[in-house]
Amino acid sequence: MNNVTIIPIPAFQDNYIWLMRNQRFAAVVDPGDASPVLAYLRREKLELTAILNTHHHADHVGGNAGLLSEFQVPVYGPRRESIPNLSYRLGEGDPVSVPSLGLEFNVLDIPGHTAGHIAYYGANLLFCGDTLFACGCGKLFEGTARQMYSSLQKLSSLPDETLVYCGHEYTLANIRFARVADPDNPALLKLEANVRKLREQGLPTLPSEIGLEKATNPFLRCNNPEIARSASRASGKTLGDPVAVFAAIREWKNNFKA
Repeated sequence: MNNVTIIPIPAFQDNYIWLMRNQRFAAVVDPGDASPVLAYLRREKLELTAILNTHHHADHVGGNAGLLSEFQVPVYGPRRESIPNLSYRLGEGDPVSVPSLGLEFNVLDIPGHTAGHIAYYGANLLFCGDTLFACGCGKLFEGTARQMYSSLQKLSSLPDETLVYCGHEYTLANIRFARVADPDNPALLKLEANVRKLREQGLPTLPSEIGLEKATNPFLRCNNPEIARSASRASGKTLGDPVAVFAAIREWKNNFKA
């Protein structure tokens, strides 16, 4: 990646603003708050060259204006959502180039959490906002279960080694639910132990990997018989269709208390 490093900048209670950098330049993904980004850029003497937004929620775009007051840079985002100051409105298959970092991305349409949510994929990196989380997925604020299921299937088809950079530190809470929904999955026990160690040290649990998500994330495993049985028990009816299984476990997760 041409000596590019990816830095998690914590924001609010549990957000991550992802900053891609080399020795001179930086780009940010989903800057909900400008202040911590500007502090990092000043401390490291970096020049911001691009802002990438995945969806319109304020905790992902609220810092755009503050960053633009300091740096005149292009702002990329979904064409189907209203985000102020967008320079480029993007959809499925559109390319995004960040020449200062030598990075090229392709845009993926992944509606469900919001109606026009997009992801950026390239150089083995996936910036997926609030669609796919480590061991979880986003709530259906604007889209349907079928849309979200299809979006997650699209992401799960990426290479197993793809690094997953999502928008929030939800991993441990997601694992608690996953262990109830998928109780006999040994990969979850191993993941939980690793995640607990990271959090005890105050470290991020991200990035994840697509291969790990396929092994542990119940929302990517709706074809699994154990997940279907759990969804059927939770909903009180027999479920076999993976979209129906997804809808049931998403609703179950909405009301889950660890």
